[in-house]
Amino acid sequence: MTLAESSATDRVAAMMSSQPFVVAMGVKLLSASKGAVDLELPFRADLTQQNGFFHGGIVGTLADISGGFAATSLATFDQNVLTVEYKINLMAPAVGEKLIGRGRVARGGRTLVVTNIEIFAVKGGVEKICATALQTLMILPAAQAA
Repeated sequence: MTLAESSATDRVAAMMSSQPFVVAMGVKLLSASKGAVDLELPFRADLTQQNGFFHGGIVGTLADISGGFAATSLATFDQNVLTVEYKINLMAPAVGEKLIGRGRVARGGRTLVVTNIEIFAVKGGVEKICATALQTLMILPAAQAA
């Protein structure tokens, strides 16, 4: 692991642990490097809808935080990253033992960052894409985000 990857991992891990909602969801950090994050969300019955699939709101949340943490990997410890907007396409039911969120920075600027996100449902060890998203985020000094 390079120093840049270590810093990205440290930054993402610190931000994840500071967000009670992310912790309560049970999201786990699989990997982080500059501009890229992979997250895992294990199946829990309380995260499902009436048919037993992961709820669309959970899929959308995982997309938002996957892109958000990919952008966070570019930020410094004295900056905050806030979502400006995202658009998600739910392409298949999110059925499986877990979801994997892969956020990738498409363009990282000084203030605005654009990310591409893919969400995969893993069933029997096989990944199936269930959603894709495009997101815009803003990087702000921590004091301005409060």
